[in-house]
Amino acid sequence: MAGAARKKLVGRYEVGRTIGQGAFAKVKFAVDSDTGAAVAMKVLDKATILNHRMMHQIKREISIMKIVRHPNIVRLNEVLAGQTKIYIILELITGGELFDKIARQGKLRENESRKYFQQLIDAIDYCHSKGVYHRDLKPENLLLDSHGNLKVTDFGLSTLSQNGFLHTTCGTPNYVAPEVLSKDGYDGSAADVWSCGVILYVLMAGYLPFEENDLPTLYDKITAAHFSCPDWFSSGAKSLIQRILDPNPKTRMTVEGIRADAWFKNNYVAHKRGEDENVCLDDVQAVFDNIEDKYVSEQVTHNDGGPLIMNAFEMITLSQGLDLSSLFDRQQEYVKRQTRFVSRKPARTIAATIQVVADSMGIKVHSYNYKLRLEGVSSNKMSPFAVVLEIFEVAPSLFMVDVRKVAGDTLEYHRFYKNLCSKLESIIWRPIEVSAKSALLRTTTC
Repeated sequence: MAGAARKKLVGRYEVGRTIGQGAFAKVKFAVDSDTGAAVAMKVLDKATILNHRMMHQIKREISIMKIVRHPNIVRLNEVLAGQTKIYIILELITGGELFDKIARQGKLRENESRKYFQQLIDAIDYCHSKGVYHRDLKPENLLLDSHGNLKVTDFGLSTLSQNGFLHTTCGTPNYVAPEVLSKDGYDGSAADVWSCGVILYVLMAGYLPFEENDLPTLYDKITAAHFSCPDWFSSGAKSLIQRILDPNPKTRMTVEGIRADAWFKNNYVAHKRGEDENVCLDDVQAVFDNIEDKYVSEQVTHNDGGPLIMNAFEMITLSQGLDLSSLFDRQQEYVKRQTRFVSRKPARTIAATIQVVADSMGIKVHSYNYKLRLEGVSSNKMSPFAVVLEIFEVAPSLFMVDVRKVAGDTLEYHRFYKNLCSKLESIIWRPIEVSAKSALLRTTTC
């Protein structure tokens, strides 16, 4: 497509494609123009934050992420403010969510599960030493870097406490400790340990220990710790999980007890703590206290109105390695939360076809340039469901469509994506050469 690519600069960062989206923020791929380093840029709209009275929560989350500096926690580098946006510069993690690895494999091998659990306990123990309690630990909030190491993220529900005694009921129902559901307060450390135990169970089983369609029944099971371990769990793993998922927080296993457990210590290499970094929160204060005075330069250079052009670096990052076949081969056995397909049709035709298909499915469509937001209601009629589709030019006459879930149940999104693709067969390109090459690699790789 003729014309220069559309670029946006925020301070010294060149901003690229959207790689994540939530209710209050977008996450963009960006490059530090001074160093050439790739980063993740979380973009928050000031008006939205103020309208939803989220200022205190966002400031707390940013401050906590600057305080916790650990190899198994996503690193926050700095915070910038524009006239209408707040920009949080984060370490770019390219290995995806641990949830996706479980969805792909069903369950993980015991040694692999133990490695992730060891790294999780290291990270959470460090947080607790700083008076930080996460309160929303689950596989969706655990990322994997390019070396396969675990990184804890999403401190939106976390809190700082001197004594660790908390009162706010929060978290994801299937992972929440029974005492959090009461009104008597709870120990933040014990509650996080319970969530870690649920995560270990999910890693090894491929499914949840507590799962029911209605919340009252689910909470009854959690309160009674009514679960059983599959036969393939080793005796050591079963014993550890049973002692962690103790409904009594006073007798529940502690982090110190977990570290002393024989099953946990197998092949365990403890992270050596160096001297704590001197963390400066001045930039956080500047963003929130002097919000009208501290601005970074925001510049946008537009192309001819076509879709964004994705460069090679972004493609490599997106594919989580140098093998780009995963970008184009959609013959996969699983669907992740972020999915994509490729088309040789013109960008306008792709957008128009998606609009028609969405209309036929009774889904509301909002479109801007070459980005479409599809909104509907979940199958249980209880919650909103939304996805965002964005069209990118990856080569002349070759376009990639990113599809991302932004609201709703993940499993429902899996079903939606497969249904959507079945209705878009007329525009989806499936290159025979790439598929054949992928098949050959699968049969020749040990």
